[in-house]
Amino acid sequence: MMTTIPHRELRNNSSKILERVKNGEIIDVTNNGEIAATLIPPSASPFERLLQSGGVRPAGESPVDFRLVPRIKSAMSSSGMLADLRGDR
Repeated sequence: MMTTIPHRELRNNSSKILERVKNGEIIDVTNNGEIAATLIPPSASPFERLLQSGGVRPAGESPVDFRLVPRIKSAMSSSGMLADLRGDR
């Protein structure tokens, strides 16, 4: 569950709000109507933190079949592209 609260509520009720977060709730904190922070519960891994904050999303139910991705032709070779990206030219 995601909740949004103003920073004043966080200041006045911090222990109650932190207890809610500890129990699994994600809370956005606003300042002048704009989200300034997102409080997320502590988790076991950085990936879980990203999932809870919305920074990443889980993969789809079925894996991608990369054999179906269309290939493209380029006038530049792979090694040429890498050298260009590395600034070797």
